[in-house]
Amino acid sequence: MNMPPILELQGITKRFPGVLANNHINLTLEPGEIHALLGENGAGKTTLMNILYGLYHPDEGQIFVRGKAARITSPSQAIGLGIGMVHQHFMLVPPFTVTENVMLGDETLKNGVFLDRASVAKRIRQISEQYGLQIDAEAYVKDLSVGAQQRVEIVKILYRLADILILDEPTAVLTPQEVQDLFRVIRGMVEGGVSVIFISHKLKEVMEVADRVTVLRDGHVVGTTRPAETNMETLARMMVGREVILTVQKKPAQAGEPVLQIEDLRVLDDRKQIVVDGVSLDVRAGEILGVAGVQGNGQTELVEALTGLRAIFSGHTCILGRDATRATPRQILETGVAHIPEDRQRDGLVLNYPVADNLVLNTYYLSPFARGIQMNDRSVLATAEELVDRFDIRTPSVETLAASLSGGNQQKVIVAREFARPIRLLIASQPTRGLDVGSIEYIHKQLIAKRDQGCAVLLVSPELDEVLSLSDRIAVMYRGKIMDILPASEATRERVGLLMAGVNQ
Repeated sequence: MNMPPILELQGITKRFPGVLANNHINLTLEPGEIHALLGENGAGKTTLMNILYGLYHPDEGQIFVRGKAARITSPSQAIGLGIGMVHQHFMLVPPFTVTENVMLGDETLKNGVFLDRASVAKRIRQISEQYGLQIDAEAYVKDLSVGAQQRVEIVKILYRLADILILDEPTAVLTPQEVQDLFRVIRGMVEGGVSVIFISHKLKEVMEVADRVTVLRDGHVVGTTRPAETNMETLARMMVGREVILTVQKKPAQAGEPVLQIEDLRVLDDRKQIVVDGVSLDVRAGEILGVAGVQGNGQTELVEALTGLRAIFSGHTCILGRDATRATPRQILETGVAHIPEDRQRDGLVLNYPVADNLVLNTYYLSPFARGIQMNDRSVLATAEELVDRFDIRTPSVETLAASLSGGNQQKVIVAREFARPIRLLIASQPTRGLDVGSIEYIHKQLIAKRDQGCAVLLVSPELDEVLSLSDRIAVMYRGKIMDILPASEATRERVGLLMAGVNQ
């Protein structure tokens, strides 16, 4: 006998003011299956899963769990039905240990009085061993890498005996190595009886990990297929509704004079350890210099130092011939520098401000947005409307709070703001993080266009394919040092991979 679906959604519809987020969606999840949910930012993927997890209530439709109708009104009810969700932005308490985070909300007591951390830690070790999660139960979350924090989120779900796991954009903040670790963990969980819904917009990853793929566009299902029966070009066309160019097309760079010069730069991290160690390089007008490296090798601190967000311990930086070593973020911005930060929520946006205000965060005090000390709201709103349209930011209104946008649309707000003014140097740290294929294509074209207009571009990305395809030269960082700087014509995956591992042959 064929087993019934472990999960079935029938005719799920969800409306928000001015937006039909989900339009009569049907979806099934089979036992022991990895079912990828693919779609652009704003296609309705996360809304659909938030309904399944009890965060939203559908306006129409039914949910069946193990063949029985279920009305899920809260996350606790979803967890009680064996449904767990790992959100794109983790829900952890950094000062707590792994054990304390896992037991939070489901506390186990010893003698009815004290928290039984020992038994919870033992269970965490058992889960870790069973699924190959490699988690230290006694570690503090604040000391863990992003990949390890994600494993803690997965342990939290498995600790509560969930056998339906929703992963919302699980690779958005992971390095290539951490992505492969995650795939290994997912396959281990499936072998252990867990069924997985894998929400993504990354075609290559979906093709690698999924058993089936359902594509959403504009809130409705475009189709369901299997990786063996399709290809990335077809999936991209289903997602976007048009042909998408998946390879970067560019002419040879016409590099000019150095715009950014860095000499023997040393930068400390928050623990006062040197994490950028004697870096020297320059970025010239009309070229893209890509910085490759495994996350955590000093790239974050390098960008923070160059943009005035972190003090420089020693060495010098120069922008357009002017010393910028001690410059403030505003002084650096006013020299014609744009910055796309690595962490959009911490450094790129004021989440409780409207989209319109976020689009002028770095120019609000200038004409036409200000008249002396008074804001020109009409000009702010008109500019915001134009940028929302030009950069395809999916938002009900320019007065919607940035916090309510999807991660990808938050990133588009930042890119729109930085690209909307004249710039001479663009420092782009993970500029396509969280974006779908159509938006990535657009951003890549914009980066190339900025380069061709004579802008100097410093691109920092953990996506090796992105660095290789966009860069004219590639600098590889390892443990805070530049291992080598290669012309793009000499930068093979193998050679760059060795340099990323600290091997310079």
